[in-house]
Amino acid sequence: MEQIEIGASGLKTSRIGLGTWAIGGWMWGGSDENDAIATIRSAVERGITLIDTAPVYGFGHAEEIVGKALAGGLRDKVQIATKVGLAWKDGKVFRDSRPARLRQEIEDSLRRLKTDAIDLYQVHWPDLETPFEDTARVLAELKREGKIRAVGVSNYAPAQMDAFRAVTQLDAVQPPYNLFEREIEADVLPYAARTGLTVLSYGALCRGLLSGRMTATTTFEGDDLRKVDPKFTAPRFPHYLKAVEELKALAAARYGKSVLALALRWVLDQGPTIALWGARHPGQLDPVGEVDGFHIDADTKAEIDAILTRTVTAPISPAFMAPPVKRPPEAA
Repeated sequence: MEQIEIGASGLKTSRIGLGTWAIGGWMWGGSDENDAIATIRSAVERGITLIDTAPVYGFGHAEEIVGKALAGGLRDKVQIATKVGLAWKDGKVFRDSRPARLRQEIEDSLRRLKTDAIDLYQVHWPDLETPFEDTARVLAELKREGKIRAVGVSNYAPAQMDAFRAVTQLDAVQPPYNLFEREIEADVLPYAARTGLTVLSYGALCRGLLSGRMTATTTFEGDDLRKVDPKFTAPRFPHYLKAVEELKALAAARYGKSVLALALRWVLDQGPTIALWGARHPGQLDPVGEVDGFHIDADTKAEIDAILTRTVTAPISPAFMAPPVKRPPEAA
């Protein structure tokens, strides 16, 4: 599997990473722990060496599952990327990157993950009520203490990253990025290329839409966030399904590949990128071998753009997933 260095950290990892938001269960209709553990171990067996998680994924559950899955010898074979800076109360999430909160979170994450150091520690969302410099300073201290090996941010704009980088070395940025959600091409992607950051693209399959498995009769249960994602509801869902069908035909005709492989390869061909792929069952990782061994040529990229222009006339931003900007009064 292709490898990449995370910024200038010296850490090398696979360019496909396993995302564990769905494994945590929260906002995905639940998860089976045994299946989740088997999925993580299967990912490592297939050559995936980056496991991306976060405390808020299942309110600690995803990190606990990752810790259990990697126990017994697998920890040294992977790089763990987790996050910091989101707190929760009564199931409601809010941003909190104050120094005391960061100090509490690192200890909680190390305990849940059953490790003495986190390879890539990322601020999950920019906390606009805490100076970025204060947040960066704590992460710099954690790095000096040996509790983290590299620093990243997620969902940050270039100006916010500039403020962060004035205090400590930044090696990675994690934004939403896939064939359907391409806002970062205007700012974050060129910024990363210019400053040497590695881009961890979350939602590389657009919450399963680009897996090629969904149809007009697909439904979502429980607290699954796709029940409120405009891409998966009328009137937009049919437009996106039409795009996937055309992309599926293009992938088969040009490369003999699935639409899933085309979508992941497209992300990997955009620059210094890692594609984060969420899975809850080992079998969902079966197509991983399709991603290597080809690149998307300029003519095919142009045809992909033409398909999207023709079928998705009103693209939906992933901004609906953002947590509230202000902390609730009781968290002040």
